[in-house]
Amino acid sequence: MVKKKDWRRADPKARREAGRYQHPIPSREFILEHLEKLGVPVELSDLADQLGLKRHRDRQALSKRLKAMTRDGQIIVNRRNEYCLMKRIPVITGTVIGHRDGFGFVRPDEGTDDIYLGPRQMREVMHGDRVAVRIRSHDRRGRPDGSLVEILERSTTELVGRFHRESGIAFVIPDNPRFAQHIIIPARQTLRARPGQIVIAKIVEPPSYDAQPVGHVVEILGNDDDPGMETDIAVRAHNLPWKWPRKVKQQAKDFGRTVTQASKRGREDLRDLPLVTIDGADARDFDDAVYCEKRGQGWRLIVAIADVAHYVTNGSALDVEARRRGTSVYFPNRVIPMLPEELSNGLCSLNPMVDRLCIACEMYVSPQGKVTRSRFFKAVMKSSARLTYSQVYAIISGKNHKIRKQFNDAVAPIENLYDVYRAFAGARRGRGAIDLDIPEIRFVFDDDEKIERIVEYRRNDAHRLIEECMIAANVEAARFLKRNKIPGLYRVHDAPDPDHVEELRVFLSTLGISLPPVKRMEAKHYSKILSKIKGRPDEILIETVLLRSMAQAMYQPNNIGHFGLALPLYAHFTSPIRRYPDLLLHRAIHHLVEGGRAGNFDYRPQDMEGLGKLCSENERRADDATREAMDWLKCEYMMDKIGEEFDAIVTGVTDFGLFVQLPAMQIDGLVHVSSLDSDYYHHDSTRRRLVGDSSGKVFQLSDEIRVRLIKVDMENRKIDFEPAILTAPGRRAGTQRRRGSKRRR
Repeated sequence: MVKKKDWRRADPKARREAGRYQHPIPSREFILEHLEKLGVPVELSDLADQLGLKRHRDRQALSKRLKAMTRDGQIIVNRRNEYCLMKRIPVITGTVIGHRDGFGFVRPDEGTDDIYLGPRQMREVMHGDRVAVRIRSHDRRGRPDGSLVEILERSTTELVGRFHRESGIAFVIPDNPRFAQHIIIPARQTLRARPGQIVIAKIVEPPSYDAQPVGHVVEILGNDDDPGMETDIAVRAHNLPWKWPRKVKQQAKDFGRTVTQASKRGREDLRDLPLVTIDGADARDFDDAVYCEKRGQGWRLIVAIADVAHYVTNGSALDVEARRRGTSVYFPNRVIPMLPEELSNGLCSLNPMVDRLCIACEMYVSPQGKVTRSRFFKAVMKSSARLTYSQVYAIISGKNHKIRKQFNDAVAPIENLYDVYRAFAGARRGRGAIDLDIPEIRFVFDDDEKIERIVEYRRNDAHRLIEECMIAANVEAARFLKRNKIPGLYRVHDAPDPDHVEELRVFLSTLGISLPPVKRMEAKHYSKILSKIKGRPDEILIETVLLRSMAQAMYQPNNIGHFGLALPLYAHFTSPIRRYPDLLLHRAIHHLVEGGRAGNFDYRPQDMEGLGKLCSENERRADDATREAMDWLKCEYMMDKIGEEFDAIVTGVTDFGLFVQLPAMQIDGLVHVSSLDSDYYHHDSTRRRLVGDSSGKVFQLSDEIRVRLIKVDMENRKIDFEPAILTAPGRRAGTQRRRGSKRRR
C-alpha cells in the first residue's frame, strides 16, 4: 500500500498539483503509473486506500478525477465498477455519429476509419456521445463493425424538436435527424406546449437499452411560421454557442472604441496608402483591405488584415469563447459571430477613415502571376474607402462613369488590382486549379420577415479579384509558417477517394462525358471537364456532382497540399474576425515578427493537432446548420404554392423515383415513381435512369421536366412533385426508346 506521504514524494507532478489545488491529490500521470504497476482492475475504494487517501473530500476529488480520465479515454470502468487502463483493453474510443435510420458510426479519436454501430447498439447512445467500442467483425469491404463497451461521456443536455401527443403520451421528436430517439415528456413537464410547436427539451434521463430518453420541456420557441424560426431551430439543433458570457462581453467593451496611441507604437504606418475594403453590400465586418501599384513589369500588392490577435490573446475569455465557436455562422437573416460586435463590427473591423491595427502581407508579383518575394509586418492603417463588389465591377468594366468619378482616388489602384488579378488567374489556369462557379441563392425578405422571393446570385470579376488576392496572401502565410518551422494549421484538401472517382466516371459517362482513368486524380482533370460543360443546361448539376466527389477540406498541422487550388502549400490567414484558424496563424506571425522562434511559441505540434480537429468540426457544424436553415426557408417559401407548375431538371434517379431541382431557386424535391405514367418502371443503376416496361419511356439524369408541387413537409424538410407537362425545347424527360432497342436489366 502507498501511504499519503509516499505519493507526494513519488508523484513527479506533486508540486504542480499543489500549485493548482488547495487540497491536492495524486496526478493523472501518477494514477496511470500506479494502475500499470498494479496490473489488475481496481475499485474506487481500494484505489483510494492504495493511494493513502483517507479523507472524504480527497476521495471525492479522486472520484471526480477518475470520471474526467474516463471521459478523456485514459481509463474505463468495467461492468463490475472497476477502473481499468484503456490501453490494456482492446477497445477504441471515439464520438458517436448518428443516422436518421437508427444506425450510427463511431469516429475514433485516433482518426482511423469510422466504426459501424447497428440499431441495437445505438439504443443506449445519442449522437455526439463519447464511447468505447470493440471491433467484432468486418464487412466484405473491410469496414469495421463495432459493439458498445462503455459510454464515456453524454454530450447532449438539451434538444430542439417538435412537440407531439399521442394516446395521452407526450414526446418530442428532435429536429436534428441524427437523434433517432423520441424524448418522452412526463405529463407535468410539458410547459403546456401544444402539438406541433417547436420546443426545447432538457434530457433528464439518457436512453437505455430498454427505454427512450426522458426529458422536460424548458422553453417553447413557437410555431413553424414565426419569423426567424428556421435560425432558432438550426442554432439549437447544432448546439451553436449564441449567448455571450458576461466576462467575454466585458472584456470586449474594455478595449474601447478607438485604437490607443500605445497600440500604434512600433508599427509601420500605412495610413497614407489608399487601402480599400471590397465586400458585399450587406457586410458589416471588414477584415481585409487591398492596395496595388505598378512596379516595373509587375506589381506591388499589399493585403492588410485586421490584427485580431492584438486584442484576442491566448487563454483570455475572448479566446476561449472564440475557440468554442470556431467560426462566424452566416444565416440568411442573422449572423452568429465568432467575436462580440464591439470587436467584429467595431474595433477590429477595417471601417473607412478610422485608424485600425493590421497585419500586412506585402507581395511583389511578376507578369506571370508569381509572387517573387513577400514579407509580413505589423502596421497601422486607415481604409480610404468601403467599396462593394458592384461598385468595383462598375469601375473595372469602365461603363459607369458616375461611380468612377465618385471613387476617383481609388480608380488607379483598383485597375492595378484588376491587372494583377488577371496575372494570378493566368497562373491559376496554368496549374490546372478547379474553378467551380455554382451560383449562390439569396432570400429576399419583406417587412414582416417573410420570404418575398429567392434570387440567384452570381460572382463577377470583382469577387474573383479579391479571391485571388486573398489566395496569394494565404499561400505566402503558409510558406512563412513552413519556412520558420513553427506549429500552425494548414488548410488541406486531399485528392478524391478512388471509389468516388469511379462513381463520378460512371455518372459522367451517362451524359456522354469521358473521365480518363489515371493513377492519381489531379485538379487539371476536373478543370478539363468544367471547360467541356460550359453553357450546357445541366452545367450546374455536373458542377455539383464534381464538388460532391471531392474530399472535404480541413485544418491540420501536417501539410498535404490543396487539391482544388492545385497548390502544394496553403493556409487561412485573411479572415481572423470570423475564423479561428486564421487567428492562430496571426499569433504565429506575431511571434515571428517580434523575434520569437518555434521553440518558444505558445503552441506545440500536438496542440495544433487537437485544434485542427476542433476547427474542422466547428466548420462542418456551421455548414450543417446554415444548410438546414436554408432547407427550412425553401419549404416555407413553397408552402403556399401547392398546385403550381415549375421547370425542373432531374438530379438523381432511384428505384423509388426521381430527385429534381428547380434550378433558378436550387429547390430540391422528389417525383415518386407512383406519380409517373401508368406503367412498371425498373431502375437501370448503371445508366442512372428509369425505364417503363410497357411504354419504353425513359427518365434519366439531366432531363428537363415540368413538375407540379403536391406536398411540402415542414417537419422533415421534404418537397414532393408530380409530372405536369414536358418542357420544350431541349431534351425531354420520358422520351421513347428507339424501336428494337434492348432493355438493360
